[in-house]
Amino acid sequence: MTSTPIADVASRELADTTVRTGTSRQPMSHAEYLGLKRFPALDGLRAIAALMVVVFHNQGPDWLQGWIGVQIFFVISGFLITTLMLREEDRSGQISFKKFYARRIFRILPVYFVLLGVTLFLQFLHGTLPKGPPGTELPLYLFFFNEFGNGGQYGQSWSLGIEQKFYLFWPLLAFSAILVQRRRKFRGRVGLTLVLMAIMLAMVPLSMGGDPRGWTAHYFSILVGCLVAILMHNRRTYAIFKPLTRPWVACTAAAAFVAIHGTVHLWGAFIEKHHLAGDVPGFIAVPPPYVVLVGFLLLPALLANAFPQRLLSARPFVFLGERSYSIYLVQLIAHEAVVAIYLLFGANLGKTPVPFVAVSLMSILMAHLCYRWVEQPMITVGKRFISTKLA
Repeated sequence: MTSTPIADVASRELADTTVRTGTSRQPMSHAEYLGLKRFPALDGLRAIAALMVVVFHNQGPDWLQGWIGVQIFFVISGFLITTLMLREEDRSGQISFKKFYARRIFRILPVYFVLLGVTLFLQFLHGTLPKGPPGTELPLYLFFFNEFGNGGQYGQSWSLGIEQKFYLFWPLLAFSAILVQRRRKFRGRVGLTLVLMAIMLAMVPLSMGGDPRGWTAHYFSILVGCLVAILMHNRRTYAIFKPLTRPWVACTAAAAFVAIHGTVHLWGAFIEKHHLAGDVPGFIAVPPPYVVLVGFLLLPALLANAFPQRLLSARPFVFLGERSYSIYLVQLIAHEAVVAIYLLFGANLGKTPVPFVAVSLMSILMAHLCYRWVEQPMITVGKRFISTKLA
């Protein structure tokens, strides 16, 4: 039961800019934060999150926990999407919903449907098309209700169902004409976000059926990213996060987060074993506090001009981050490809799990091809369509 993301890469829609350099020990000012046009460290974080999911699904180390990677994706997605819209509102005075939805369509749908088609074709070749999902639940996968399915060969795409519906309704709620015209729109957005977060948590016990269980908790994760974006965009509430952008504080915060992350799976198992959250499993009870730490501790720390930001902004991390969406979606196809290669060379896996390193490398290779042949061309087509048809 893990996977997303994925995850959206709205940071690419922000124009490139030079990352802050120098050795200043001062925290980042609000003006400097608003001047950042791209957050490359978040690409690196997204790369780690995507590979965590792949490794977890292939019997990697328990402490990685793929479901944690998905939550990171959700928080980043909410943060980037909301930041993008807030800055567009500052520039233009309003949000172009047509352009927003067009960007989402050209960015997310092409790779999703290409890999869905490949998955269905592989099912057909194996004779399993009429025996299991996605073949037996195709309408759910075509209309992004994947989270209500039963997993299967494209089961990791359930998170796309969560995100697509969020993308559909969040802009209309948070940037509606009624709210935008109000003088206190900042308070309105904060209030709206907090109310939605409370509703999502309250609905967790009612959403325990299906796959994934407790699916409303994932909307809570996205909303945490949205709330952080709203608070950081406002000059006054940015003060909450400013201390975390001091370089030594950012390093300490990032190190503390890594330490906390390493024990999260133990807390989840403890909660589940002792029924501390009733019938709610540990992997559903732990994410809410975890994603609050991701949003309010880790994200600001990764924006500071400090070692964590420079590390995750390194070209290898950014390279993987740009392809993280495809890495996430292609992982089960990559697994089958690795198994086929093993069989081709006469290797007998038996009960031995497929090496997660091999599957990770295959996922990266396939994701790179998807990025070059599908993602980039379709994003270019989308930009041309927006500039000519929606200008």
